[in-house]
Amino acid sequence: MAELYDVVIIGGGVTGTALLYALSKFTDLKRVALLEKYSTIATVNSKATNNSQTIHCGDIETNYTLEKALKVRRAAQMLVRYGEQLPPAIRDKVIYKFPKMVLGIGDSECELLHHRYTEFQPHFSGMQFLEKAQIAEVEPNVVNLNGHDRPEPLTAIALLNEYTAINYGTLSQSFVEQAQTTDKTIDLRLGTQVQAIEPVGENYQITTAEDTLMARFVVVSAGGHSLLFAHRMGIGLEYSCLPIAGNFYFTPQVLNGKVYTVQNDKLPFAAIHGDPDVTVPGKTRFGPTALPLPLLERYHLRTLGEYLEVLRLDGKVVSVLWDLLKVPDIRNYIFKNMAFEVPLVDRRLFLQDARKIVPSLRLSDLKFAHGVGGIRPQLIDKTQQKLILGQAEIDPGNGIRFNITPSPGATNCLNSAEQDLLRIQQHLGCRFDRSWFESEVSVT
Repeated sequence: MAELYDVVIIGGGVTGTALLYALSKFTDLKRVALLEKYSTIATVNSKATNNSQTIHCGDIETNYTLEKALKVRRAAQMLVRYGEQLPPAIRDKVIYKFPKMVLGIGDSECELLHHRYTEFQPHFSGMQFLEKAQIAEVEPNVVNLNGHDRPEPLTAIALLNEYTAINYGTLSQSFVEQAQTTDKTIDLRLGTQVQAIEPVGENYQITTAEDTLMARFVVVSAGGHSLLFAHRMGIGLEYSCLPIAGNFYFTPQVLNGKVYTVQNDKLPFAAIHGDPDVTVPGKTRFGPTALPLPLLERYHLRTLGEYLEVLRLDGKVVSVLWDLLKVPDIRNYIFKNMAFEVPLVDRRLFLQDARKIVPSLRLSDLKFAHGVGGIRPQLIDKTQQKLILGQAEIDPGNGIRFNITPSPGATNCLNSAEQDLLRIQQHLGCRFDRSWFESEVSVT
């Protein structure tokens, strides 16, 4: 007879493991299982090499309004608070302190940052407004060009003494280890491919290649595959998917911390930034580029067929994609990023963008980061005929949830776990101690 669990989580990335941790620590549920198709935790987008390794706080991301930034900051503070409570030997492999700034280049961007600083600083007390000379003290290579200051006007919004970087892979592993310290049944089933999810009475039957499990509640946190599982159950058919792949380049260490550039409001993709890579000491990583790629997982061509299944191409999807291409900034950006993939042209084109941050970079400094970069499964809402930016979830309200979490989804993992727990509590009637999630944290 199939084992019955209170909750079964499908997907062993940072969102799924955060929920595993939260269920083990903050509820009275006794039996939880996490199913992951690969043999290790955090193998896909949560792997350190497959994301920007950033704790997104909304402070220097210029595409965030103040309202959105405050929401994102709450999620980021949960991550930092969790990391600070870890033993130092583990903490120092999970979260990192680097200075960070967003750079304004030219009069219009400098003016934009000044207005943003005036609006945001009362809510982010650690925020500083830097003029060119002050930027040079923190990031000399941002200002220096051939022994002199670069000619353009420069300002920056900076935060200089905070946790700003994170290894989402080691974070995921720490979530699992913390969950396993409880006296509850926490079954971690690695190398377990889920074949089907079906409702059976008030529960759900999860069929794998090895056996069958039963669950009172199911949470699918499997990136783009969450949408695939939903579609196969006839759920979320109003959504399609546009996977965006990102590439990076390594240079010698030319930055001390994270340096972002001002976001183009017309582009739904991340602006280029440079920062230390927590897995490759002594290097600076620049990127990402952004290129639509018809895969649900980077580097796994077998997911092409699965992507075509979730695409559900029809007139509404074509209309959304056409509307994107009709915007000159988006169209030019996409074509430029396609050119980044052309040999002999790629590095030369990317060098132009990287020099916005470090003007003295040379072509010989840039090395393509092979095997680095993941995929963001951006949802397309066919009903509203628009691209959904950021995190999304599908919840039909009957004991199953599907999390699809592109950036800042990784930063949002504990906040996502809180939302999952609220629905689990509502459905199962379990106890949920929210005091940790609601405890006051310092405003930075």
